[in-house]
Amino acid sequence: MMLSASPNTLAKSSLEEMLESLRQKDERQQQPPPDIPPALPSRPNSRARLPSARRSLPANFSVSSVIDDQNHNGSVASKQPEPEKKDEGKRKEKDLRVKRKSFGSKKMRTGLCSESPYAAEKEEEEEVVKVTAAKVSPVEEQKPEWNDNVEYFIKKKLRVWCRVANGQWQLGKIQSTAADTSLVMLSTANVVEVSTEELFPANPDILEGVEDLIQLSYLNEPSVLYNLRVRYSQDVIYSRAGPVLIAVNPFKNVDIYGNYFISAYQEKAVDAPHVYAVADAAYDEMMREEKNQSIIISGESGAGKTETAKFAMQYLAALGGGSCGVEYEILKTTCILEAFGNAKTSRNANSSRFGKLIEIHFSAMGKICGAKLETFLLEKSRVVQLCNGERSYHIFYEFCAGASPVLKERLKLKTASEYTYLNQSDCLTIDRVDDAQKFRKLLEAFDIVQIPKEHQERVFALLAAVLWLGNVSFRVTDNENHVEVVADEAVTNAAMLMGCNSEELKVVLSTRKLQAGTDCISKKLTLRQATNMRDGIAKFIYASLFDWLVEQINIALEVGKSLTGRSISILDIYGFESFKNNSFEQFCINYANERLQQHFNRHLFKLEQEEYEEDGIDWTKVEFVDNQECLDLIEKKPIGLLTLLDEESNFPKATDLTFANKLKQHLKTNSCFKGERGRAFRVNHYAGEVLYDTNGFLEKNRDPLPADLINLLSSCDCQLLKLFSTKMRGKSQKPLMLSDSTNQTVGTKFKGQLFKLMNKLENTSPHFIRCIKPNSKQLPRVYEEDLVLQQLRCCGVLEVVRISRSGYPTRLTHQEFAGRYGFLLSDKKVSQDPLSVSIAVLKQYLVHPEMYQVGYTKLYLRTGQIGVFEDRRKKVLQGVLGIQKHLRGRLSREYFQNMRNGALVLQSYVRGENARRMFDTKAKIHAESVSEARIGEFTAVINLQSVVRGWLARKRFNSMQRQKELLDVTTKSTRKAGRKVSEDKDLPLEQFQVQPSAMSDLQKRVLKSEEALVQKAEENTALREQLRQFEERWSEYDIKMKSMEETWQKQMSSLQMSLAAARKSLATENNPGQAGGRQDASMSPFGYDSEDTMSTGTPGVRTPTNKFSNGNTPELRIRELNGSLNAVNHLAREFDQRRLNFDEDARAIVEVKGGPQATPNGQQPQHPEDEFRRLKLRFETWKKDYKSRLRETKARLHSDKGRHRKWWGKRG
Repeated sequence: MMLSASPNTLAKSSLEEMLESLRQKDERQQQPPPDIPPALPSRPNSRARLPSARRSLPANFSVSSVIDDQNHNGSVASKQPEPEKKDEGKRKEKDLRVKRKSFGSKKMRTGLCSESPYAAEKEEEEEVVKVTAAKVSPVEEQKPEWNDNVEYFIKKKLRVWCRVANGQWQLGKIQSTAADTSLVMLSTANVVEVSTEELFPANPDILEGVEDLIQLSYLNEPSVLYNLRVRYSQDVIYSRAGPVLIAVNPFKNVDIYGNYFISAYQEKAVDAPHVYAVADAAYDEMMREEKNQSIIISGESGAGKTETAKFAMQYLAALGGGSCGVEYEILKTTCILEAFGNAKTSRNANSSRFGKLIEIHFSAMGKICGAKLETFLLEKSRVVQLCNGERSYHIFYEFCAGASPVLKERLKLKTASEYTYLNQSDCLTIDRVDDAQKFRKLLEAFDIVQIPKEHQERVFALLAAVLWLGNVSFRVTDNENHVEVVADEAVTNAAMLMGCNSEELKVVLSTRKLQAGTDCISKKLTLRQATNMRDGIAKFIYASLFDWLVEQINIALEVGKSLTGRSISILDIYGFESFKNNSFEQFCINYANERLQQHFNRHLFKLEQEEYEEDGIDWTKVEFVDNQECLDLIEKKPIGLLTLLDEESNFPKATDLTFANKLKQHLKTNSCFKGERGRAFRVNHYAGEVLYDTNGFLEKNRDPLPADLINLLSSCDCQLLKLFSTKMRGKSQKPLMLSDSTNQTVGTKFKGQLFKLMNKLENTSPHFIRCIKPNSKQLPRVYEEDLVLQQLRCCGVLEVVRISRSGYPTRLTHQEFAGRYGFLLSDKKVSQDPLSVSIAVLKQYLVHPEMYQVGYTKLYLRTGQIGVFEDRRKKVLQGVLGIQKHLRGRLSREYFQNMRNGALVLQSYVRGENARRMFDTKAKIHAESVSEARIGEFTAVINLQSVVRGWLARKRFNSMQRQKELLDVTTKSTRKAGRKVSEDKDLPLEQFQVQPSAMSDLQKRVLKSEEALVQKAEENTALREQLRQFEERWSEYDIKMKSMEETWQKQMSSLQMSLAAARKSLATENNPGQAGGRQDASMSPFGYDSEDTMSTGTPGVRTPTNKFSNGNTPELRIRELNGSLNAVNHLAREFDQRRLNFDEDARAIVEVKGGPQATPNGQQPQHPEDEFRRLKLRFETWKKDYKSRLRETKARLHSDKGRHRKWWGKRG
């Protein structure tokens, strides 16, 4: 609720605000709500801002200074003249001794101004008068008045928050009040006496654990803390604070991620606070408004920024995933960057020691087409120096634990405990983290991001070289502490891995060349200088390697020609840090967080409220803590902290102590700076006060790299080292530390990177995620209220909720609103200018006047109102599309039917004409080709017809002839009967009378004859059917017998062939090729008839005459062979005889016609199938016997053959 009051009006406590809201709500309910929009402000003649219709109500003031005036004037003071109000504001500012930004009035800026990344707006910006406190406790902001309200709270028994002795907030109910104290009964039934100023109203139970802090009825610190604690205890880690997402680190795995939840948020089925919801909103706004978006993730170290960024990238990859697979490469880049850029600190096991901005580009269709990565200020000192309990970068431990044995042997790699850079902190492992498994995942990520294997080998070689450089030791050689390098395996392995000579490396590490005119002098280094040189080489190699990896990733993710200008940037930068010993790195990190906080304030407080006032909106300003004074302390010229650091860095004889003294001398007037003894100083940051030690500030800011080292690296065989030295050539400091004004220091370079980052973020629509660290021990379900409250105050959550609750997050120009929603207007008589159309649309949909305001150029809507218009617009457009769909469908169908009918008609004519032409062509061809064949066919038809007609004529003639013969017979019988009648005509009539009994007997006989005829007809039918069945069965039998006959013929042929083969084999053996030999007529068929025949051997073959095996003579051998031949001939004759017999029997069975035949002896008839079966059985029996005798004959022949061969094989 907004209240108008003069500046001297006293601030009210939250309880009093609650009562006022209840009373005014009752008054509004009694009055009918207005149904017309508020009157438009008059349009000014120029763009100059008109004074606001309301004055801001100060949130902080001194009650004691105006207590008498309060009692006299009541809760609302009368309006005072303008001079008195100015004096009153100055007096309050002086009493509080602190300042807070306000936008009540503006003056021209005077004095020196600090640098700003928003250069385009700097010239038009006016100085804002600081009227209230910046660092006032929230307790001082709300000092309740109980004069008439205590009785109301006691009567209503309203719960309140009160702070007990241990500093914790507890719920209770007011029992009584006296003066400035009250008795409160806590929820534990204990009654405590507390100051009335420390009481705050509590929200009802129904608002316990709400998703958005805007929904809280009473907004105060204990209510916000309690709401977050309730949700955190339920593992609900995300909450909203207006446009800001609050993410509380659970320090454990929570089941609220994955494909199921991604799909739910894509389909808008879930509206709960989530990092997916923020990424989805950024994507929708990018596609709808075609404007680049940014997701800015901030918070302390260990608050979960890196994990939140990974979840946001995971959702965008799923939302914009395409066919090219670049989204998978983007996700895998986090694995590489975490390995090379994250380390374990005392507060976080996976702390990002660099800042990164990943810019994901999308195509016009909303698909990811590439990405670009930017990094900021890698903490190089962590490579060579560690605090106790911390680790260096993860890659070193993963490399030592997961490298293959072959790779370890090639790179001379040992365990992590054997390297000085890693074992100096006594912390080599992290609980529940497998470094070897992480290394395997890193190799997979290298392959996915398309980093070649040879490049991976070079990267691992340089990592091993850095580790071996840390083991290089020195030996003091004289009293001046000069040193030389110890020649051991460390320097040898380091030189080998770097690709240089070990002697050259020793010279660079222990000496420095100075140019004195034309002469070059070599100077030995002290132990400290040599150690710094060694560490400088290691830091340079690692930092250059990290930058090179980022370049390779950008090459792999390059957008190319598909760049559309649509992108979503995710910023994950190191969180605010405050350790026991804070050095230059912590200073740069906290400076970056100050600049991001300014960006946060600028978008959520400054720009928004300024826009309200410039557009004439009736607005009560919300006060917020501004960190501009701290930024001026750091970057203001000419006496800013960075400027003084650069000045000292340019003096060769300057030390860290002289730098600290210079800071105390020039910055003591700034309220955010406080000098300490020695080299220390304090800076009051937005997140708290940090103590810095200037030890190492100058050296780290200079970041020197001697020319000797660059020359050594350029001469190395390692291609990466040559590349690194080429980039650094010309940037290193000259000999004797002579400064080159063209070289930028680390601080100035980092400042330029921050300004560039801010300019890039200014051109995007920001989405903020504030990560909260619930406890400092990194334990799950532990909620430290003081720690959480400090982080909430730093990020201004209460102010964000207040401005979101009373603000107008949705703002559209009148032209945009009328162009988008003007078609919803049903009244067409309204003037068509954008302003009138906008007001008419608001009036038509009965939007409550408190839900919007009309400015000079824009229309401002509260949260949720634009959704009503979007839903209505969507429904109307869907209806319009439905009507258009049906109408266009009907028109298309009619057009299609007409075109189809026309096409069918056209096709019918064309196809008919084509068919006729084709028929004529084929007819001509056919007539020419078949004219002769047609004459033959006609002749054959005529002959067939003549034969048929002749047969029909003969048949008719025969029928007529039989009828004529029958007629002749009938005529003759008639004539005989006539003669018999004439002979008997004289007989008496009584003789021709038929007796009735005879007639009945004749009729019975006729009936019996008819019945017999019917029965015979039925029998004939049955016989015909039986005959048909017999014919069918006979045809089946005939087919079977033919098949069996074929089988038998095949078997007989096989037997015949076997016999012929045996006969041929025997004939061949017994008739050895006699060339022209004679044969006598009396010779046996096989040529073994006589001794003389046997003695005539084959020419060229020696015939044995004296020696025979086994005592057999030629005569006996011939007789044995003749016996075998006779057996074979007998089998052949038997085979021929049996074949003839079986053929005759089978033919006889086949020729049998009709049914079963009777035997001559009157036995039962034999069926042909049975006869054939018996014949087959007889054949099988004979065949089996014949085969056995044939085998015996073959065996005898083979045995004779062997003996015959032995006999013929003899040699004389």
